[in-house]
Amino acid sequence: MNSMRVLMVGDRLRLAQAAGHPNRHNRVVRWGIGRAPASALLAITVLLALAAFFGPRPWLSRSAMGSSASGSVAGKPTSGLLTVVGLGDSVTAGAQCDCINFVDQLATSLSARDRVPTTAINLGVDGLTAAGLVEQLRDTTVSRTLAAGDVVVITIGANDLQPALDRWDNTQLRAADQGGCSGTCDDATLDAVGTDVAAVVARVRQLRGARPTQVLVTDYWNVFEDGAIGKADRGPAYLAWSDALTRRLNKRICAAAVAQNATCVDLYAPFKGDGAEDPTALLADDGDHPDADGHQVISQTLLSALPPLAPPGVSSR
Repeated sequence: MNSMRVLMVGDRLRLAQAAGHPNRHNRVVRWGIGRAPASALLAITVLLALAAFFGPRPWLSRSAMGSSASGSVAGKPTSGLLTVVGLGDSVTAGAQCDCINFVDQLATSLSARDRVPTTAINLGVDGLTAAGLVEQLRDTTVSRTLAAGDVVVITIGANDLQPALDRWDNTQLRAADQGGCSGTCDDATLDAVGTDVAAVVARVRQLRGARPTQVLVTDYWNVFEDGAIGKADRGPAYLAWSDALTRRLNKRICAAAVAQNATCVDLYAPFKGDGAEDPTALLADDGDHPDADGHQVISQTLLSALPPLAPPGVSSR
């Protein structure tokens, strides 16, 4: 969730680096200006421009690019398949977990439960913010891919609160926050996340048109590291503070989802119960992202929130 700096999705170079894709277009050609023939410089300029335009879009996962078991291709859904699309940050992307992410698991579970052929497309991006997701959905390829989504799962908002964690880690700023803002320091950010979540759901509805679509928006168990790792790194007071901040964000996320006729899926209780349960067993070694068991819990929670579904063009049972 907050393992990376906040990114501007419109900047493809920084996104490619953040998503782990090497930048194939920034190698410097060591020609002397006076010695380089004009035709060679022109050819290089044209090639670089074409490479930048047609280069890989980091917000498309391998499954979205067509290497999933089902063989789906971004923007070209296979006829008769129920398509599950995941949008969001590193939780959606499956960061820090060498496992099957919850988007793919959900597609598999839906196929088994409802006896329908399914495919999964994961558009999660490490470090993505809610504003970044709004921008991502303006991309033509992403929009075309999303238009194929019969089930769309959205997990976003944690990275927007990175400045709050930075303040906590600064002793002087932390003291000022606790003494001066009475828990309201991040209200503007939380409200902005709610606005962006509503915009994302509205965009999904717009792209899908009149076709039946299940839109699930999740909240968080913690927007930052939690469990034993969080306690060891920052102490019990931090856990209480981050828990309270997470609950405030969750309220904004769910309110925005419900206002747009989407389903808000609570992940707080499955990970932490009423807040007293330790989520460490469901977290990766960084204490921030879900591990294999965590992804399974998320998948099953999402599955429980979905009614019986049928392939596109077939009436649901």
